[in-house]
Amino acid sequence: QVQLVESGGGLVQTGGSLRLSCAASGRTISWYYMGWFRQAPEKEREFVASIKWSGINKYYADSVKGRFTISRDNAKNTVYLQMNSLKAEDTAVYYCALNVDGDSRHASAYDYWGQGTQVTVSS
Repeated sequence: QVQLVESGGGLVQTGGSLRLSCAASGRTISWYYMGWFRQAPEKEREFVASIKWSGINKYYADSVKGRFTISRDNAKNTVYLQMNSLKAEDTAVYYCALNVDGDSRHASAYDYWGQGTQVTVSS
């Protein structure tokens, strides 16, 4: 089993920055794709970013491209999401997830999920 724990969420003003962390335990994540998703109230969970096990290939939703950066430190079994130039529409609960089989933008493809961390951007 894999446990994923997100941290780093909070309240920030429009234009501000936050760095989310996702610490994994129970299994090394070095060989797996990791993703970040978010879910706003009354909306579907949506893809934000994903990263290949090597850390070289990264994919982003159009809505965050150029503002968010996903990275990973396999030695620390941790994945990060640096969020800059935050907007009110970025307000959501952010989840990290692990995909055993490969990369995907679909939440249903991910096998393990964290409990989420709230990000609130005030205008």
